[in-house]
Amino acid sequence: MKTVIAILFAFIGLSSYAQENLDDYKYIIVPKKFDTFKNMNEHQTSTLIKFLFTGKGFTTVYDDQLPDDLKFNRCLGVVADLQDDSSMFSTKTIINLIDCNDNIVFSTMQGISKEKEYKVAYSEAIRESMRSFNAINYSYTDKKDKDKPVTVSFENDVKKLDESKAAKILKEEKAKEKDKVTKSTAVISEQTEKAQYYKDQTPVTSNIKKAEPKTSVLKDVEVKKTVVKDIWYAQATETGYQLVDSSPKVRMNLMKSSVDNIYIAKTDAKNGMVYQKDGNWIFEYYENDKLVQEELNIKF
Repeated sequence: MKTVIAILFAFIGLSSYAQENLDDYKYIIVPKKFDTFKNMNEHQTSTLIKFLFTGKGFTTVYDDQLPDDLKFNRCLGVVADLQDDSSMFSTKTIINLIDCNDNIVFSTMQGISKEKEYKVAYSEAIRESMRSFNAINYSYTDKKDKDKPVTVSFENDVKKLDESKAAKILKEEKAKEKDKVTKSTAVISEQTEKAQYYKDQTPVTSNIKKAEPKTSVLKDVEVKKTVVKDIWYAQATETGYQLVDSSPKVRMNLMKSSVDNIYIAKTDAKNGMVYQKDGNWIFEYYENDKLVQEELNIKF
C-alpha cells in the first residue's frame, strides 16, 4: 500500500513539474520528416502528431512554417522528436520534447502496438504515447511575466485587523448570551435530598428531510462536448454511412431512418441515434441508465 501511495505522489510531482516546464514554451515544432524514417511524413506520423498536439491545446507548427517570433527566438518552442524503439514483432514509440539547447524537457510513456500494418501500428503506438499529456492542463506563460516582482501593500491593514477582531469577539459574546438564555428556559431540574430530577427541553435538530421535488428524467442529460473534436468523415454505404477518422478507422455506422437527418447509430460499444440540432450533429445514447448527448464533428 505504501509503495502504491509513493508511486502516486511521484506521478503527481512529475506531472506538476512537467506542467511548469511546458508552460514556458509557446510552440511545439513538428518535423515533416523524422530521423527514424527515409521519407517525409512516412506512415502519416508527422500529420498525426501535429493533429494530436493541437487537440491537447498546444500551438503546433511544422518545422518549415515557423511564425516570425519563433524564427527570431528559437527558444519559444520545443521540437517533437519521435523515438522509434520498434522490434520485429511490435512497434514502440516515445515522443520527446527537445528545447533550443538540445535538452529533453519532457518524454512520454512508451506506446506499443502489435499491428502488422505499419501505418496502423504507428498510429496506435503514437496515440498511446500521447496519453501522457492527458493530465497536463497546458497554458503558455511568458517568462517575462513570471519574473515580474510582486508588490504587496500593508496600508490600513492594522486598522482592518482590529475591526475584524472586534467584530469577531462581539459575535462570540452574543452567541454565548443566547446560549445561556436558551439553556435556562429549556432545562428543568431539581437536586434535593428527596428528589433528583432533570429534564432537558432544548430543541433537537430534526432528522426529517424535506422531500425534494421530482425532476423529469429527460432533464437528467449529460452533454459531452470537447474543445477540439476529431473529424469523422462520412462514407456512403447501402444503408446509410460509415464514419471514419483520419487513421482511417471506422468509428461509427449510421443507418437511415424514416425521418431526414435522423440516423440509427452504432459503435463497437454503444447504440443510439444521431440527429442534427442547431447546425450540430448530436449522438444520443444511454450510459449507466443516464441519457448522454455527445456532439460530433462530421464531414459529409
